[in-house]
Amino acid sequence: MFSKVAIANRGAVAARLVRALSATKIKSVVLCSEADRELPYVREADEYRVIGPPPPKDSYLCGEKVIEAALAAGAEAIHPGWGFLSEDADFAQKTGDRGLVFIGPSPKWLKIMGDKVKSRQMMADLGLPTAPATEELIGTTQEKVAEAKKLGFPLLIKPSGGGGGIGMMPAENEEGLIKAIEAAESQALRGFGRGAVYAERLVKNPRHVEFQVICDSQGGSVHLFERDCSIQRRRQKVIEEAGAPNIERQRLLDMASLAAKVLGRSGYDHLATLETLFSPETGFSFLEVNPRLQVEHGVTEEATGKDLVATQLAVAAGFRVGNLGLEVAGEPARHALEARIYAEDSLRFLPSPGPLKVFRPPQGESLRVETGFAEGCLVTPWYDPMIAQVIASGPTRAEAIAKLREALAAFEIEGLKTNLGFLRLMLSYEPFINGLVHTGLAEELMKSPSYKSDLAALGYA
Repeated sequence: MFSKVAIANRGAVAARLVRALSATKIKSVVLCSEADRELPYVREADEYRVIGPPPPKDSYLCGEKVIEAALAAGAEAIHPGWGFLSEDADFAQKTGDRGLVFIGPSPKWLKIMGDKVKSRQMMADLGLPTAPATEELIGTTQEKVAEAKKLGFPLLIKPSGGGGGIGMMPAENEEGLIKAIEAAESQALRGFGRGAVYAERLVKNPRHVEFQVICDSQGGSVHLFERDCSIQRRRQKVIEEAGAPNIERQRLLDMASLAAKVLGRSGYDHLATLETLFSPETGFSFLEVNPRLQVEHGVTEEATGKDLVATQLAVAAGFRVGNLGLEVAGEPARHALEARIYAEDSLRFLPSPGPLKVFRPPQGESLRVETGFAEGCLVTPWYDPMIAQVIASGPTRAEAIAKLREALAAFEIEGLKTNLGFLRLMLSYEPFINGLVHTGLAEELMKSPSYKSDLAALGYA
């Protein structure tokens, strides 16, 4: 195992990694921007090094600065967290070339999984069910439209690289398809440096179900069940849970086992999240493999009692999956839900940076709060506006929902706007309570005639 690891990330991600390294008796070195040097986890780490000014391109996304700082600190490995450089194959290669361990998949797998079209075809060849889709769209706009139309409407235009819902554009007809292709290409170029896109048959209001898989470099693989991430706004997840409600347990286990089998057989060598869409009529269809931990990994940890960050460290250090005590059967021991709290209003969902004049997270049994902030900190406009994740668990889904509702009502935040109002209304929304979740449920709630007045009644006008 490592003796010192550099953390190349920020906020709740970095705070989680500092805690995990401390628990495993590994020294931590936080690599932070000038804007983040006063955040609480920086002081909690064994040491820190400032790597650049606030803009991510000059700090967290500057691989050379990250590697130099890690070497200067005497670290043996770099943990990129989730986001920023975590899926950058070139950075992973350079990290290894400089004698450091990249805590993540090998560079070849980052390249494969970073190309959504190629990885999709690979997974299909290995036996995973996939939705109808095109190859990368090339040629003139008319040629791209003609190729996409062969699938039939409605369609979803998606960037070939990247993730996180960025650049995904629906199209109901030819006029909308032209706009969708242009908008998706533009966002993909800005967000990922490459404007390539492809088309996929759009399944309206499906479930978004993902499977947590752990592989090692020797071909070993195991799954830790599923998470339902259907509650989304603008294709960004806001509430996740483990396990998935209202899907037959054997159907979920079969898909989880297939995911682990396929990734293990492929030679993949680290943790991965295999994402799918699900509808009762069509079953599961493969979306993509995220070659890293997800923000929502905490619900799997709370539902199964397994530490996924410690597992990452062990796999990166060469341990075999079969020796890590990860085998599970049947269903998760508990039900867990996570709510993502953003510095954004509950009506337009626009970022709302500012000072955390009051920031008092809830406390209690079966509650977990992930955050990189404390009262008095400034939420800057430089980074993602997520300020915390609250995770609640219980023996049943109903008990976990009740616990999370209570926790969000007790979360005191003043100084900026948040989406707490939306989250509290969703957790009390009858379709959600009954497990009738789908990717359009957030919009459905927000379009209800009483949404604004219900927000006002909770004090979030």
